[in-house]
Amino acid sequence: MRPREVRAEYDRDSITVYQAFSPAIAVPALRNGRFVPPFSRTRMTWIKPSFLWLMARSGWGRKPGQETILAVRISREGWDEALSLAVPTDPDRRVFRSAEEWRSAFRHAQVHVQWDPERSLRGEKLEPRAIQIGLSRHIIDRYADDWTLSIDDRTPLAHKIHRHLQRGDVSQAKRLLPKERPYPLAASLAHRLGATP
Repeated sequence: MRPREVRAEYDRDSITVYQAFSPAIAVPALRNGRFVPPFSRTRMTWIKPSFLWLMARSGWGRKPGQETILAVRISREGWDEALSLAVPTDPDRRVFRSAEEWRSAFRHAQVHVQWDPERSLRGEKLEPRAIQIGLSRHIIDRYADDWTLSIDDRTPLAHKIHRHLQRGDVSQAKRLLPKERPYPLAASLAHRLGATP
């Protein structure tokens, strides 16, 4: 089984998650320090604590509609609440006794959890799995209004790291990466998420 571990940049009170948006959504969010229209509260939004996973997904902030990399600092209470409500996007037999049990749980889930291959600096898929959390329209107000503590623009950092990589300066690129480390999970919560014990 590939290791599944929540790794993140966090402190006693907060955890940083990443999202990539077009400037039309990101600029008002940065200006207000919170998500405001045209950010949508009527569809699922995905948050990821892995910086490199989002870099691979967004092309270092160069793909259309993903030009701005936001670091969203949310409360640990909010993050833990989201995890406590999460249901995996696949019927993991270590979590569910049957496919029907999973279908029933997933049908009513306010939060989805997905495990995707972690990425290297070069974007290659790695064996460890990185967590991705999908917040449905039923809970997105809590994320936008209650959990979010601050929003920062990490696009310049993403571009700077990418330039170092393009020049072959891998050591300098690594030095600039956010300091992510294992996030503590209670055993019962790790089981619910299908995380590696």
